[in-house]
Amino acid sequence: MEQRILGSTGLRVSALALGHSMGAQDFGTNAQQAFHALVHRALDLGVTFLDTSDAYWDGLHESWLGAALRGRRGEAVIASKFGNLTLPDGRKAANGRPEYARRSCEASLRRLGTDHLDLYYLHRVDPAVPIEDTVGAMAGLVREGKVRHLGLCEASPQTLERAHAVHPIAVLQTEYSLWCRGPAEAVLSTCRRQGTGFVGYSPLGRGLLTGNVRHYSDLATTDRRRIHPRFQDAHLARNLRLVDELQAMAAEIGLTAAQLALAWAAGRGTDVVPLSGTQRITYLEQSAMAVAIRLPQVVMQRLERLFRPEAVAGERYPADMLPTLGI
Repeated sequence: MEQRILGSTGLRVSALALGHSMGAQDFGTNAQQAFHALVHRALDLGVTFLDTSDAYWDGLHESWLGAALRGRRGEAVIASKFGNLTLPDGRKAANGRPEYARRSCEASLRRLGTDHLDLYYLHRVDPAVPIEDTVGAMAGLVREGKVRHLGLCEASPQTLERAHAVHPIAVLQTEYSLWCRGPAEAVLSTCRRQGTGFVGYSPLGRGLLTGNVRHYSDLATTDRRRIHPRFQDAHLARNLRLVDELQAMAAEIGLTAAQLALAWAAGRGTDVVPLSGTQRITYLEQSAMAVAIRLPQVVMQRLERLFRPEAVAGERYPADMLPTLGI
């Protein structure tokens, strides 16, 4: 697996990052054993960049990942996050208070069973706390050896610049796929100017670009994608027409639609790493193959014309969650 350097601080990672799936229940019976097998296969393939958060499965994802890495911690680059909260009424909130950053980091270290995080992200920017205060506290964790590199998620160019002035920000993570290009491309130039790498989550459009979702009813009643406008009936039919063309293009060159979408994302620059989640080892293996593919420029351009922003229907998040993005 190709290795890439993200940011000016020298963070070395695999060209594909493995993230979380929708929920622990997605792994079926013997779920934790299946999860461990997935992580071990990722390491065997050279997919060593492993992404988690204290928000995933209420911390259980970190606990399972830590257990899976016992005896293999030295092979992995662990990235975790803090500050993305779900309130009792289901609304989203952020917490970037300095004391919370420290408390969250120490809790993540315990769950993961490690003495340091290779990369620690602020999961969502807290509008009530100056970014300088939050990053200042995170920088303190670096000085203490609990964290090696710092990152931000879903931050605006202006916030990224302010944060970077306090401590080098190795990575900015934002949703990025053929289906969702605008937010990332708005901040990529800032990343490149100041030496910040880029991680793009949901490179398969939350699964839509695989072609496996054809109807809103295909989503389980507990599937959070049901609240996302792009999957709802008002927009899904229009989006599926783009997916159908993606599948046709992929068939022309002997790839799956998912592989073509991932190859595009990995081809956006050596400072860009797609972050994808799956429950199936077969899909993980196909993804690892995809990021090694170098698409001709004509194919890259054809894909970008097909998925031009105005061709995509619906917002990427529900209206009540949009204010928490790009702060």
